[in-house]
Amino acid sequence: MEIRPLLMCFALCVVYATSKPTEKKERIHHDAPLSSREHDDAQGFDYDHDAFLGQKEAKSFDDLSPEESKRRLGVIVEKIDGDSDGFVTEVELRAWIKKAQKKYIYENVDRQWKDFDVNNDGMISWEEYRNVTYGTYLDDPEPDDGYNYQHMMARDERRFKMADQNRDQIANKEEFTAFLHPEEYDHMKDIVVLETMEDIDKNGDGFIDLNEYIGDMYNHEDEMEEPDWVATEREQFSEFRDKNKDGKMDREETMDWILPSDYDHAEAEAKHLVYESDSNKDGKLSKEEILNKYDLFVGSQATDFGEALVRHDEF
Repeated sequence: MEIRPLLMCFALCVVYATSKPTEKKERIHHDAPLSSREHDDAQGFDYDHDAFLGQKEAKSFDDLSPEESKRRLGVIVEKIDGDSDGFVTEVELRAWIKKAQKKYIYENVDRQWKDFDVNNDGMISWEEYRNVTYGTYLDDPEPDDGYNYQHMMARDERRFKMADQNRDQIANKEEFTAFLHPEEYDHMKDIVVLETMEDIDKNGDGFIDLNEYIGDMYNHEDEMEEPDWVATEREQFSEFRDKNKDGKMDREETMDWILPSDYDHAEAEAKHLVYESDSNKDGKLSKEEILNKYDLFVGSQATDFGEALVRHDEF
């Protein structure tokens, strides 16, 4: 992969985006739904399959025999049981569902990994990332494209250090994923908020005022009338974003804006799966309990709704 064209493409996309005055920029990060299907067990378990496996993986189970589906589910159960105590808890199940929903992110990281792991040691150091991404720009202190690559590199290094939880300046796969997709990790939320505030806070006072808030979303041009959504966003700022009514957003208010505490779909699904499968009601699932309800967790050639009902009656 050629990094210079990649950076230039990003820069051009930024310019293009800001050249459309009526196009709203979206800063809020919402968790994606676990499935595009309706969650109604009375009609079938497709939603649960998508939530438990991820939508792409769930489809692959639909072509398997019940026996093979059970076998593969048994392997998955052992992976979910993080402390290897023979049981799957709600916490472990929630973590698994969260991971299953991030598969597209891990696939994206896998595609980029080989470009940055220059010495093929299975790790990516800050030096490797810096040299691949910024090496040619560091040789030119005054690039003619008008972008401050020293500043961009400093921001990347700060984020890399935040993702590098053991502070060894080397990222494993999970740390590099947190670096590339910080909005997906709790310990990276502060850096997401900080970078957002730096982007929007034009006067450098450490806050986001109303003009900066609107200016980030809307590229005003005198000859055009403001679209209706701009007026709505002004009201949103005054009524909901600026919670202490001081005319600006601080770091905590900015976090509430861009990283809202949404309903935790993964937690709700984990509770649902445990409730439906926990036959002895001890609050956790054994491998046997999960396999007894395998059609709730995964599909197979036999999991049309009628046959699923028969199996549930048998259990």
